[in-house]
Amino acid sequence: GDTAEEHGGLSDLGRQVVKEMNRLGMIIDVSHLSTAATFEILKLSEAPVIASHSGVKAVADVPRNMSDRELLELKKNRGVIHAIALGAFVRLDPPEKQVAIQQLASDVGVRVISGAIGPAALAELSPESREKYTRLRQDIDKKWPLPDVVAYVDHVEHVANLLGVDHVGIGSDFDGGGGIVGWTDASETFNITLELVKRGYTEEEIKKIWGGNLLRVWQEVEQVASDRKRTSSK
Repeated sequence: GDTAEEHGGLSDLGRQVVKEMNRLGMIIDVSHLSTAATFEILKLSEAPVIASHSGVKAVADVPRNMSDRELLELKKNRGVIHAIALGAFVRLDPPEKQVAIQQLASDVGVRVISGAIGPAALAELSPESREKYTRLRQDIDKKWPLPDVVAYVDHVEHVANLLGVDHVGIGSDFDGGGGIVGWTDASETFNITLELVKRGYTEEEIKKIWGGNLLRVWQEVEQVASDRKRTSSK
């Protein structure tokens, strides 16, 4: 539902920002970017980048998710995608549920942002409207259940199979509307690990998925900045 691209990728300023972020040792995040801008950053950045909360189009074909072409470029860049746990991006809702949610959103006057209704949008409502939305949304979700941990880990597994386990991580997005059946908040985090164990992932692989891969990117980003500083001082 977003407007068409303004620059067909990065603007001139955007290209300068990528170079400056590399110089400063800042991690670049491509979640929320257009496909064209993502491809350009993946080719331009000397340091690996992340998608901090993005799903996989091959599992759920929604605009915000990343295609296999983008993922393969991400691997070339040595980056990591953190699978998002926002239900609308984990699994496509049936058309009937989409209509019901849109009608409810219209009735209470809440904004639909990137195909989802998250805390930021709900915070704009009056307490009465927020209570009404929450109550009626629960009825909708009972009729058409939300995606669960199994559906979520399907995204993680697709990336692991396509790119290797070194390029996938976890992105709850709890502060932006994230939450699925079995992982509604941090107290249920063990359920993700349990599902990974059930699918045969080793302890070492699970450590990478739960943060090791991000730490590796972080170190490489800082190393690129250090190398550039050393080169410029000669």
